[in-house]
Amino acid sequence: MKRSKWVRQLHRWVAVTFTVTVVVTFVALAREEPIVWVSYVPLFPLAVLLFSGLYLFALPHATRWRAARGK
Repeated sequence: MKRSKWVRQLHRWVAVTFTVTVVVTFVALAREEPIVWVSYVPLFPLAVLLFSGLYLFALPHATRWRAARGK
């Protein structure tokens, strides 16, 4: 599988993981005695989403740049 397809698939699954962690965080913080450290759980998937999203955003631009440079 190409790297871009692998990153796209990773990005999709991490988005699902991020959504689940945000829901769990809302539930944990809504309790009478909130578990505060749970609010940090979504940060790792969010960072992965940031870097994979930036890669996917730049991919078409880099492809066009390489194609223009090769001519």
